[in-house]
Amino acid sequence: MSVAPPPIDPLRLRFSEDVPGGWNWSHVVKRGTTLRLTDVEGSANVSMLMFNAEFPVERLNVPDSLKAQHTSYLTAGNTCMSDHGRVLMSISADSCGWHDVLGGLADRERVIEQFGEKYFHHARNDWHRNGRDRMLVELGKWGLGPRDVVANINFFSKVATDENGVFSFVSDHSTAGAQVDLRSEMNTLVVLCTCPHALHPGGEYKPGALKIEVFENDPPAADDLCRCSCEQNGRAFFNTERYFL
Repeated sequence: MSVAPPPIDPLRLRFSEDVPGGWNWSHVVKRGTTLRLTDVEGSANVSMLMFNAEFPVERLNVPDSLKAQHTSYLTAGNTCMSDHGRVLMSISADSCGWHDVLGGLADRERVIEQFGEKYFHHARNDWHRNGRDRMLVELGKWGLGPRDVVANINFFSKVATDENGVFSFVSDHSTAGAQVDLRSEMNTLVVLCTCPHALHPGGEYKPGALKIEVFENDPPAADDLCRCSCEQNGRAFFNTERYFL
């Protein structure tokens, strides 16, 4: 579902930041604020993990999120559920319409297969980074590690499946300026990287840049799109709100 994100009230904007392609970023996005992602050039892949910042054993559970919402991808109206049955973040608006949850992260061997070898000691800042290693670098800043690399979301990427269940990467899916709003329903540690998708067909190594904005939002209303999109979401919101009583 495409729901265009509204303009941000400048008085509600907390900060904005640019993340180059092939890089990593993390922040605790507080309850009552929204994280807006913008695909600057139309070529971004934003791989993301989420954790309860106060108790990081609780984290994003992609299988439960898909099963509860009867979907194989995420878009506006969907929630990102934790393994405790709560809502970490809700997709309150989305102009892209489809975000992959099947492809996972590319590791070093996969990036070499896709783009060839290029290391820092001879290529400097043009070296070929991979999603798994960059995610581990960022997780390490929060005392987390390999055991915390669970199934992730790949924002702005689309993976199709054929009748035999074979995955294929859909090129040119996102467009320059595409945006998705992730409303934080808990104090959520967001860890992301902007490396190429694991199923990217390869060629030139040129991962797209990302713009990040964090702004204050109103509490979700009783008729909120994410809360009301299915019965399971309503229960997850109830569990989340009870957590903060």
